Amino acid sequence: MATTSTNTHQHPLRTLLIFGACVIALYAIMAINNIWTPKLGLDLRGGTTITLTAANVSGSGAVDKTSLELARTIIQQRVDSIGVGESQVTTSGDTQIIVAVPNVAPDKLNEMVGQTAQLYFRPVNTIAASPVPAATASPSAGATPAAGATPTSDATASGPSASPTPNRRPLPMLPTLPPTPRPTVAADKQPTTAEAMAWTPTPQDQAEFEAYKCGDPSPTPDITDQPLITCDRAGQTKFLLGPVILKGSQLTSASAGIPQGQVAPIVALQFNAEGATIFEQATKALVAKTSPQNAFAIVLDSKVISYPEINPLKTPNGIAGGGAEISGSFTMASAQDLANVLKYGALPLSFVLSEQNTVSPTLGGEQLHAGIIAGLIGLALVVIYSLIYYRALAVVVVASLALAAAITYAFMVLLGQAMGFALNLPGIAGAIVAIGVTADSFIIYFERIRDEVRDGRTLRTSIETGWLGSRKTIVIADAVSVLAAVVLFVLAMGAVKGFAFTLGLTTLIDVAIVFFFTKPLVTLLGRTKYFGEGRRFSGFEPDHMGARRRPGLRPRTPAAAGKGA
Repeated sequence: MATTSTNTHQHPLRTLLIFGACVIALYAIMAINNIWTPKLGLDLRGGTTITLTAANVSGSGAVDKTSLELARTIIQQRVDSIGVGESQVTTSGDTQIIVAVPNVAPDKLNEMVGQTAQLYFRPVNTIAASPVPAATASPSAGATPAAGATPTSDATASGPSASPTPNRRPLPMLPTLPPTPRPTVAADKQPTTAEAMAWTPTPQDQAEFEAYKCGDPSPTPDITDQPLITCDRAGQTKFLLGPVILKGSQLTSASAGIPQGQVAPIVALQFNAEGATIFEQATKALVAKTSPQNAFAIVLDSKVISYPEINPLKTPNGIAGGGAEISGSFTMASAQDLANVLKYGALPLSFVLSEQNTVSPTLGGEQLHAGIIAGLIGLALVVIYSLIYYRALAVVVVASLALAAAITYAFMVLLGQAMGFALNLPGIAGAIVAIGVTADSFIIYFERIRDEVRDGRTLRTSIETGWLGSRKTIVIADAVSVLAAVVLFVLAMGAVKGFAFTLGLTTLIDVAIVFFFTKPLVTLLGRTKYFGEGRRFSGFEPDHMGARRRPGLRPRTPAAAGKGA
């Protein structure tokens, strides 16, 4: 039995070197990405808060509580797509949704959450670069058009150059008709897919499109059965679009990825049965047209998000089955952004951005400083206790705690970059609790070694047999902590999730520390003369271990004693 236990760790030095290389790799990744500090939560860093006020899509009637909750869920999904940080999306009263997110710029959050209109697919008719308005232009005397005149009208432009009559009086000009008012509410009967695809712009549509500049109010309301004049999100390209052919509610899924065998990201779409039929009819009509009229625009909040063209070589008969792929000059980030907009874009309500502001930290940097001091005090108390009770063997406790802190810090930094994890005050509390978890694992192991020495085994044997007996207890204790952290993370809300996540992370790190650092280090120390022979202040002295002899020496058998006599 002693022989078997001794072979449990044949190469403790190799284990330590491999584990040390893994820790170095974590910090190498941090150096490559040039990130050295973790993201902080709202209570430590501050963040952005916006308030959205809801109204029915029709513009009248009370807001349904079920629709408000559904909208909150969709907005929560949008926010979660930014990261796994400490975000909060809550309803307030009967009509408002409040969104609070740390580590996100106000413009980014407004772009992600403020896209509150319905998601529509419209056929493209005309695309043009938006003219840049003159920065210092000012009207001269007499340049103001006459009342009722249209700035793009030919009559207005030719009026001043009208030929004079023989009596030197200018010819009278015909009055310019005012533009036809645009409807502000969709008609009860919506156009069919064929009617929407056969739509052609009127002279008024063309004139207003020519005069429109990005940044100006659109002359066309975003009504499903009417054309739309709008721009892309960058405000550089303007579009004349036809009536809506598909709604976001008919889209069931959207995802970004890189197909097998390809290198460029794509966005995959899937429509429901009704949407698949409409999409097939629409793409059959689009594939027969030339650019840019063979494209459909994805419109959210009256802004064009994307306008992919139908490739006639790949889909000469349109796209059947309800599935499609959007490809192009995507990066993975831009593809994911488009997929998120498509996936979480359709809201059951219309929203107005009522308030947007950057909140100051609720507890602030002083509380962060206080939390760090509390952690250092707890660490110092554990170190002092270890020095008093374990003496020189406290080096194992201190080294284990230092390494656990280094690994925990590295994971917090990297997870903040990769997943948006934000450290908050409850998270700091979870990290402080981890100090006790790591120290407790060593205590269990050391006490088991004492039990083995008291039973008459040598120190080296006791280190191995004590490990076999204690590791089950350590694993079970850590498993309970991880299970509690998982349950708390699932059931808790808001900042408490930070405590649960940090507790679970640090507990898993403790398992790695005790298996791949603490145990091999104790094995190596047990092989030295100072610790192995139980010398003074080593922590393995006979009186300290409760043994009658030095733990590194075997008792002489009676037969051996008689032979020596």
